[in-house]
Amino acid sequence: MIPARYAASRFPAKLMQDLSGKPVILRTYEAAINTELFDEVYVVTDSSIIFDVITEAGGKAIMSLKEHECGSDRIAEAVTNMDVDIIVNVQGDEPFTDKKSLAGVLAVFKTDTKSEIDLASLMVRISDSEEIENPNTVKVIVDNRNFALYFSRSPIPYPRAKEIDAPYYKHKGIYAFRKSALMDFQRLPMLELEATEKIEAIRYLEYGKKIKMVETNVSGIEIDTPEDLKRAQAAWK
Repeated sequence: MIPARYAASRFPAKLMQDLSGKPVILRTYEAAINTELFDEVYVVTDSSIIFDVITEAGGKAIMSLKEHECGSDRIAEAVTNMDVDIIVNVQGDEPFTDKKSLAGVLAVFKTDTKSEIDLASLMVRISDSEEIENPNTVKVIVDNRNFALYFSRSPIPYPRAKEIDAPYYKHKGIYAFRKSALMDFQRLPMLELEATEKIEAIRYLEYGKKIKMVETNVSGIEIDTPEDLKRAQAAWK
């Protein structure tokens, strides 16, 4: 499932921007299809413009029935009556989505014999100080089994002990959910931590869900700003 809002506060209509001859959202949809990992791939959108771009290219799209504050809510509405076990959320602004990273996220459920994992997601190690300090970069810290402890726009962990070279991880907004966890998310109200940070993954933690983080070395390019689009266009070429 690829949630796709037309409006965006930092970069309006970013998903419809041109990326080497096709809109960003269509490039992302094609990247998800090309992994050959999924039984079905849908774009879930509030926009007739995005809906038409996908369907006219032969793809599958679902129009949201209600307004939603986040991608998880949008996807939950779309899959309510679908007979599925695992749902993957691929962000619409990530046209460089790669097969290896997605396969790694899906693999954790195959070995989860105790069904203790509610959802899985990706993280990539970062070392650039500007990126670590950037509030647009969501950071994650994990326990010794790579279960998420917290997500933040602030640098976490705080480097009070300068002599310790603690790793910093950027959270990549790709999730694989058990359907039950996604349905719970939809009905549970937002609490203060999520509302403060504006990070939907925090809601799962606040309600006791377990998020398994999978490390990847593929950073990719998330298109959040016009500058990101320029980098994406150069990388695509």
